[in-house]
Parts: sequence; structure tokens; C-alpha cells
Amino acid sequence: MAEPGRVRRIALPLERVGVFSRLSLTARILAVNILPLLLLGGGIVYLDSYRAQLLDERYKLARIEAQITAEALAGATRQRQDALLLQIGKEQDMRLRLFDAQGKLVADSFQLGEPTFTLDDPSDDPFELRFARFLDQIVDTVVSAQPVPRYIEPESNEADAWPELQRARELGISQIELRQAADRTPVITAAAPVGLQGLTLLTTRNAVDITESVRRARSTLGTGVLLTLVASILLSLFLARTIVTPLQTLAKAAQRVRLGREREVQVPRLPERRDEIGMLARAVADMTDALRHRIDAVEHFAADVAHEIKNPLASLRSATESLGHVEDPDLRAQLLDIATHDVRRIDRLVTEISDASRIDAEMSRATFEPVELVGLVGNIIDRRRNRGLDAQHELVFEHAHRTAWTMGVPERLERVIDNLLDNAASFSPAAGSIRLTLSQEEGAQVLLVMDEGPGIAPHARDKVFERFHSDRPEQESFGNHSGLGLAIARTIAEAHGGSLRAQDRPDGGQGACLMLALPAVPNDSDNAG
Repeated sequence: MAEPGRVRRIALPLERVGVFSRLSLTARILAVNILPLLLLGGGIVYLDSYRAQLLDERYKLARIEAQITAEALAGATRQRQDALLLQIGKEQDMRLRLFDAQGKLVADSFQLGEPTFTLDDPSDDPFELRFARFLDQIVDTVVSAQPVPRYIEPESNEADAWPELQRARELGISQIELRQAADRTPVITAAAPVGLQGLTLLTTRNAVDITESVRRARSTLGTGVLLTLVASILLSLFLARTIVTPLQTLAKAAQRVRLGREREVQVPRLPERRDEIGMLARAVADMTDALRHRIDAVEHFAADVAHEIKNPLASLRSATESLGHVEDPDLRAQLLDIATHDVRRIDRLVTEISDASRIDAEMSRATFEPVELVGLVGNIIDRRRNRGLDAQHELVFEHAHRTAWTMGVPERLERVIDNLLDNAASFSPAAGSIRLTLSQEEGAQVLLVMDEGPGIAPHARDKVFERFHSDRPEQESFGNHSGLGLAIARTIAEAHGGSLRAQDRPDGGQGACLMLALPAVPNDSDNAG
């Protein structure tokens, strides 16, 4: 577990620089939403496997039909053979041709009766069919389909015009051949030997249903993918608009703030948005306001520094310039005292200003540790007594518990308490008392520093914590304080998660009361003191 107050440097994972990272946020959203649909659309191509499966099944069917028909024709008379060819051709939408042992055409179902199918002439097809054939060609190219020979009705009626018939006659088993009609529909022919008389049967089927089934499936899938793609694009653009537009607005406002143009530029807070974009907008707006306040504070601080240093420098210059024209030893000694006092005053100002300017940075990097306040305050009081800093005042320290723990930087907390005691000693009358009480209230360690001075008027209780506040007691020599003590003390207190403010004395007595509150750390060993 990290120690409280420790500043940890967390290395956030950076996005790898690549092609995808160079795309705008809108392009990324579109790509992420469209890519799966494109992959789904690729399934249209793989309908070719569905077509191959249908053709395989049809091959088996054509072989079985040819063999069964050949067996039926083998034992039939010539007249019965013609009847069977005509009947089977009508029922199965096929063309059946019977060849004799010499390869001459004996019977043709299309000559015995009306043709059961006709091959389509693609030259006069409507646009829909031409586009469908175009898609067929694209799919065949993508999947690298094997080329299928064109089906051309031979001019000769001899069996030698059909390679499958020749193989069936030579091998004595049925043969299958696939060809493609002019309209790219499959034409399946099957050849089978008939009995022992040397007859051969040739069946021809135009499997238009296979092409129509594949095109129907492709059309359904393509339509669904297309509609989903359009919807996805529209939703992606809407999503990108709701995300990218406010981000662009924030980026433009931040750019204008960075360039320092139009001081009144306000970063939009987007109060109507309760999502992460709204949180980001409000965080950026708050950060910008804090940055502006910090810049204003730095500007005011620089102006105050120049003003505070200018006065002792003017006095020092006047004293040093007058030294060369003064002969009176007493007056020269007085001018040297003034010059020495101004040098010390400038040195004190520079030290205090340096400390005040770096206190924020130091506290942001500081490592907090458990601090026991009872012992800390007691040690500070003892040290001040030993150094004679409060010889004219009585220091009284009261605490409700033996120990009082908080988390912080001991040296900085000592600085706060020292500044509070310096302030109290400045305003307390001679032989007056400075009272410190330490108690725990609502999860906070509360230290009250009370003096018997004139007190702080309610309207001035915030001003005393401003930098270079110069409301000093009349008996104090001019320039002994920089006016930064209480400002530094409040900065350190707030950096510890606490507070420092002025209030009325709880006992109703005369004088000022400064209250320092710091987060309490539970300690089971606390006992009443």
C-alpha cells in the first residue's frame, strides 16, 4: 500500500504508433463497426462451397437416375423404351437419349415429345439476371473456381460427340460430366450402359434450381449485410458526432487558452452530459480555471514582490547616497544603521519570497509520514524558550490526549506552528500569555493558538492570510516581518489536507485565535491526558 502523501509516477500505456493510430477517431469508430460486417459480407463468397455441395448431391442423383433408367430400358421392348424415355423425361425435367451399339441415336425424348426445358439465351435477359451473372463471375474469380466447359449441343447425333458416352461404353460404368450453359447455369449429363445389347443412355439436366438457390441465398445475405452496413455507418457517425464534436470543441478552447488569446474564453462544461465526455469537459474547465487563478496569483505575487523590495531599496539608496555628503559622525552612524537594517530587511524578504514561491512544488513532491503533534508542539515550545524568543510571554500548552497523530512533513508542520507563535508573540502585550490547546474533533486534530492582543476584526480575518499583509502592531519595529508568515502557514496546512483560519477565542477572552486543523490518524493507544 502506498504511503499517504507520496507522489507516485504512474507510467500510462501509450498507444503504439501505427497505421490505425494515425486515423481520426471518427475513422476508427467506422472501421471498428464496419469491419465485422465486411467479414460477414465475405460469407457471400463462401456460398461457393454451398453450391459445390448442391452439385455434389446432384451428381449422385444424376448417376442413380441414369443407372435406374438404364436398368428399366434394358429389359423393355423398343416401343416400351420410347414410352419410358418420354415419361421419365417429363417427370424429371430431363432430356434422355438412347444410342445403339454403333453409336447411332436411336431415340430422343425431346423428339418423342415436347422439350421439358430450354437453355436460356442471355442476350435478351433483363438487368437483374445480367448483374447476377456478373456477381457469379466475381465470386468464381475470388475463390479461384475451376473453369467449367461451356455446354454446346453437338451438330452430330453420334455417340462419339459425347466424351462421357465413350467412357461409359469403354468402361462399362456410368459417367458424369458438368458443363455450363450460356447463362452460367450448370448442365449435368450422365451416361450409362443399357443391358448387354451395347445400348448407351445419355441424360441431360439443366440444374437451374442450384443457381437460383445460390443466388437467392446470396441476395438475402447481401441485402441483410447492406442494410446492416448502412445502419452501422449511420449509427457510427452519430456515435462519432456525440464523441468527436465535443472533443473538438474542448481541443479548440484549450488551444485558444494555451495561446493566451481572448482571456474571457471559457472551456465548455457540458453540464447536460453525464458521461465520461461530460466529466472530461468539467475537469478541463476546472483545470483551466485553476490555471488562470494560479497565473493571476503569480502575476499579483510578482507585483507585490516588486513593491515590497522597492521600498527598502529606495531607503537603502537614499542612505548610501547621503553618506558621501554627511560629515557628522552621529548622523553617519545613523545612516549606516538604516542601511544595515534595510539590507537585513531585503535579505529577509528574499528568503521568505523564495520559500513562499517553492512551497507548493515541494509539498507536491513530499513524502508524508506519521507525525505526533503533542511531542512536536512541546519540542517547539522548549526550543523557543531555550532561544529566548518568548521571554516576555508565558506559553501555555494544553492537550486532551497523550498523543495526537496526523500524516505530514514534520519540518513543514514545525514551520506552521512557529509562524503562528511568531504572529501571536508580535501582537501579545509584554507579560501576556500565549495559549495553545490541542484536541481532536470530528476526525481532525485541532490546534488553537490564542494571544491577548487586540484581536482580528471579523472583516479582516481572511486578509491576514494574504501575502504581504502589513497590518502590524504599533510597538513592532518597521520591516521586521515580511507579511508572508501566515500565507505560508495556510499553504502548508492546505497541502496537508487541513485548514488554517482565524476565529473568536472559544473562552470569549480578548485577543486573536488561529485554528489549525489537520486530518487525524486513528491510534488505539490514545488515552486521556
